[in-house]
Amino acid sequence: MKNIVIAVISLLVIIGATYFFLTQSNSNQTTYNKETTTEPVLNSTTTSPTPEPEAEQTNESEEAASRGSESVIGTTVSGNEIRAYHFGSGSNEVTLIGGVHGGYSWNTALLAYEVIDWLEANPDTIPEDITLTIIPVLNPDGLESVTKIDGRFTAANTTGVSETEKIKGRFNANDVDLNRNFACDWQATGTWQNRSVSGGTAAFSEPESQAIRTYVATYKPKAIVTWFSSAGGVYASGCAGKTPSGTADLTARYASAANYTAYAEYNYYELTGDMVNWFASENIPAISVLLTNHTDTEFEKNRAGIEALLNYLSE
Repeated sequence: MKNIVIAVISLLVIIGATYFFLTQSNSNQTTYNKETTTEPVLNSTTTSPTPEPEAEQTNESEEAASRGSESVIGTTVSGNEIRAYHFGSGSNEVTLIGGVHGGYSWNTALLAYEVIDWLEANPDTIPEDITLTIIPVLNPDGLESVTKIDGRFTAANTTGVSETEKIKGRFNANDVDLNRNFACDWQATGTWQNRSVSGGTAAFSEPESQAIRTYVATYKPKAIVTWFSSAGGVYASGCAGKTPSGTADLTARYASAANYTAYAEYNYYELTGDMVNWFASENIPAISVLLTNHTDTEFEKNRAGIEALLNYLSE
């Protein structure tokens, strides 16, 4: 009996010791886990993550660079490419557009190509904070109907073309006046001088207008200049009484440098569906530069205007 009691007491001692040992071991393990999983406290010498604004600027620069020096922003009714040429890699997009009226105003497209040549030879003209995009021909179908060339041409390619053919080249392959196809006071039938022209079946019914709408939505230009002919002057934009801040300064500076007359609006006749006025409705300062006639590019005048524009817009 005495041996049984001793055995029971010994067993109880062993169980108790084992319990005590296991309890201490778990407690130490818990303490270790807490110490190794606690995040370190940053002190004054700890390197902090890169601020988000810098990351955004890098992304903008990378996006500008990813377009390269040339891109296609859309295609026409006939399948011709609408090309854009890019200079610089700054975060502020500035856009120049020619050839809206195709073969009728072929000198605006030729001016755009001359500006491209000048910028290729003088890349330092572009400030560091700006990407300058030139869309030389918004209406390649209309231009090709006059020059018989898809792409770069010369003034000689328009020699011998009748006025009737040039007027037909004003419109796209659907016989729509692209400068009556935008969503600012749009109407199916617009006015050009003393005649009626088609504004399309709806605002942005044409692929060329859609290409510009997409481009503007994607790159959000800081300013836009569009060349037309012919009247000789620089005209501010506006839509439904809305004129974006900076438009008046843009108009005055370009006109002064290029030796054109500046105008607060184009009011020779009612404009419906006008592209440049639509830019204003999108809160983009934009101007129409009308060359003096239908043959001269007036490159030197417009080069001076572009330089004044870039200096004004650069931060």
